[in-house]
Amino acid sequence: MRRNPTEAERRLWAVLRSHRLAGFKFKRQQRLGNYIVDFINFERRIIVEADGSQHAENAYDVVRDNWLKEQGFKVLRFWNNEMLAETNLVADAIWHALLKAMPPLPAASRLSLSRKGRGV
Repeated sequence: MRRNPTEAERRLWAVLRSHRLAGFKFKRQQRLGNYIVDFINFERRIIVEADGSQHAENAYDVVRDNWLKEQGFKVLRFWNNEMLAETNLVADAIWHALLKAMPPLPAASRLSLSRKGRGV
């Protein structure tokens, strides 16, 4: 993909690269186990896949996604035509997934916040 990305992959990378999506860092074409994922945010454990028609009802993708989920990743798949026609909606869906995946505050941080609120 790096050398010969599709137009949809180029468009999505333009949205995700350089912390452009709400400051979240994404990498592209990263190896995880025996697989290579299109785009990944390690902090929130979100993977974004750009899919063409070869991915429709693909048994390999089911096995791959199951393995990635077992490793704690959430896999978001978007069709190439979605990325081209509805780039903003795809970016919004990714942003919402990133927010849902936010890690909870450590117990010490929650405690200090509640004490500050009570004037303690």
